[in-house]
Amino acid sequence: MFRLGALARSIHRSVMQDTVDVSESNGVRSLHLGSPTVQSAMRVKAPYDLELSYTRGMMAYLLFSNKVADVLGIGLGGGSVAKYIHHYLPQVKTRVVEINPQIIQIARSHFAVPEDDERLQIIEADGAVYLKENPASTHVLIIDAFDSQGIPADLCSQDFFDTCAEAVTLDGMLVINLWGSDRNFDVYCQRIEQSFNQRVLVLPTGRPGNIVVFGFKRLPRDLRWASLRERAKALEAEHKIEFLEFVEKLREHNHSTNNRLLLEA
Repeated sequence: MFRLGALARSIHRSVMQDTVDVSESNGVRSLHLGSPTVQSAMRVKAPYDLELSYTRGMMAYLLFSNKVADVLGIGLGGGSVAKYIHHYLPQVKTRVVEINPQIIQIARSHFAVPEDDERLQIIEADGAVYLKENPASTHVLIIDAFDSQGIPADLCSQDFFDTCAEAVTLDGMLVINLWGSDRNFDVYCQRIEQSFNQRVLVLPTGRPGNIVVFGFKRLPRDLRWASLRERAKALEAEHKIEFLEFVEKLREHNHSTNNRLLLEA
């Protein structure tokens, strides 16, 4: 691991007090916050692709809607998902809220996050506060906000998840990255279920690893396996993402019948 000098010198988060480190190995550049844990990763020769499986899993929101026009992210890190959407989905406008200006600086200087334009806006602010101030403001809310201790307490409370439900539009959804081995994982899921009226799906992307959790404001229109697989095949023709594998993982880890994925209303 190196500290942001020629490519890395140590700086400290003014908010969380974690050191922000960058490392590079075998052509992959990684972001760390106060620990060896990889928070974000980028293949240097393919800076807009999604190196980590959980980031590809977060893009599984495309299985449930083909009309997404706007995405709001809480937590920037190396900007993997925001970059991917900006580069490969030109019809989508993206805002990302990040509390730490130094992370924004590093994401742009070391992880190829572009400057703001008409389709991308990086906002320096407290994500929890921003959501409260912007209800019903996005179709897809993507949360990937960790520090060296895990998810900050104010980003996993019942009040916060209630705010998330209020922040998405009527046909909107929450997409959040959680850590499967977190002792509070079940608690977080129960809170999300309460906020989204039990309309929740889980998508494991590693063992134990990251688990992407989806919360829906209302039921998606078509959850038949045939339709989801057809959608996944079409998406795989456009993206280097294992959407068909994700469909099978959704079937394995959520309530379903032989014909369809089930969501409690």
